[in-house]
Amino acid sequence: MNNKEKRFRGKREKPEYDQKLLDLARVTRVVKGGRRFRFRATLVIGNKKGKVGVGVGKGSDVSDSIKKAFDDAKKNLVEVAIYKNTIPHETYIKKGSAKIIFRPAPKGRGIVAGGAIRAVVDHAGIKDIVSKSLGTSNKLNVARAAVEALSELKKSKVRNVRLGKTQGIKKEENKKNEKIKK
Repeated sequence: MNNKEKRFRGKREKPEYDQKLLDLARVTRVVKGGRRFRFRATLVIGNKKGKVGVGVGKGSDVSDSIKKAFDDAKKNLVEVAIYKNTIPHETYIKKGSAKIIFRPAPKGRGIVAGGAIRAVVDHAGIKDIVSKSLGTSNKLNVARAAVEALSELKKSKVRNVRLGKTQGIKKEENKKNEKIKK
């Protein structure tokens, strides 16, 4: 072993996307001779700079299913609008039986989310957010709904979290919102 091999031994390139395994399920198919086992992996990937995706892969072994899930997640990457380490405005989405609410949070609040939503939001690069998942607890459906909700955020409608007012929309709408609050 020469000197060059020692230097490069522990050094690895940092991957383009971080990944988190949400769910790994053993799926069984019953055939004449018995049972056939396969694995289904659900994976979240993101670069923590505004890109995130969810993928599913099935394979005969765990590593094969994870690789397929990673490739699927790469195909389903979406761009997320991030404003001051949070989201620009509140959003609600219903996809299947998964219902998700996202609200912007002030600086330092952190990620107030659980399970699959926390993984999606963290890999998107959002530091402060409040969320609630209603309906199903299926990790795959919740993660897909979260990605869809984040992809629908608009950069133009920026919410001032402290004042509770919205900037970038008409003044009449802002006054109407204030009257409704009173």
